[in-house]
Amino acid sequence: MENKVPIVSVVSSFSGLTMPAIGMGTASYPPVDAGTLKSAIVEAISAGYRHFDTAFIYGSEQPIGAAIAEALNIGLIKSRNELFITSKLWCTYAEPDLVIPAIKMSLENLQLEYLDLYLIHWPLKFSKEVSRFPVPKEEVSVIDIKTVWSAMEECQLLGLTKAIGVSNFSSRKLEEILSLAKIPPAVNQQKELNEYCKAKGIHVSAHSPLGSKGTLWGDNRIFDCHALKEIAEAKGKTIAQICLRWVYEQGASVIAKSFNKKRMEENLEIFDWSLSVEELEKIRVLPQCKINSIGTFIEPSAELEAQL
Repeated sequence: MENKVPIVSVVSSFSGLTMPAIGMGTASYPPVDAGTLKSAIVEAISAGYRHFDTAFIYGSEQPIGAAIAEALNIGLIKSRNELFITSKLWCTYAEPDLVIPAIKMSLENLQLEYLDLYLIHWPLKFSKEVSRFPVPKEEVSVIDIKTVWSAMEECQLLGLTKAIGVSNFSSRKLEEILSLAKIPPAVNQQKELNEYCKAKGIHVSAHSPLGSKGTLWGDNRIFDCHALKEIAEAKGKTIAQICLRWVYEQGASVIAKSFNKKRMEENLEIFDWSLSVEELEKIRVLPQCKINSIGTFIEPSAELEAQL
């Protein structure tokens, strides 16, 4: 199927990166089985998705790799170059000598020669493999930004990824990277910091903008919002479409997860209409609630949070 999703430019003089404005997320808790995920990715490619977001910790790299191979085999896409694939460095590997082995492991899982984008998942380092959540605070420390980012730059220089970036970074941690980077981050996968990132030439990608009921990182309050329901009814759209369109109109790209064929298709149908000034304002003034924080998955530590 022809890809009809707009392409957004990610401002970076080092990467020249462009990416589809909407991508499919693959984080799922509890995890779905590999066969279900593979089938969902193939279905998504058929529907027109070309941007897929994964991470080592999601456990979705291998099913995505298998889905890409099948999509190529049955002719849904002509080459891997039609796809934009993002993966992330997990906290266990956030050491300078482990970054390149980690990206190579992800590439092996994905059956790919390169990523389009590789992100530091969190500005944290775990001393050993995580065996439970929340992670014991004694096993967590802040990463050495200078050495880890240098290793990320080496990944790009070696051609293992076209661009590098971060996820879940505060403006303070971004400022630290920018003060020492030879290659600045192209993307911050974050739901905040939009104006700061825009000023610094860093593209913002909104991950899980619809929340995620029943997971570690979200709930369903978006779909219970009266103002969003009113706008959706007036526009003849779903609440999800209103939310995704709002994010898109802020200049961000969107990573939304659904393994349901109908919702996959609906999530792509946000580009041939727009929200009015009044509707944008109604959404802007809604109370903000941060649902994804460090406290979601590590034991409380005031000292650690102060460093982030």
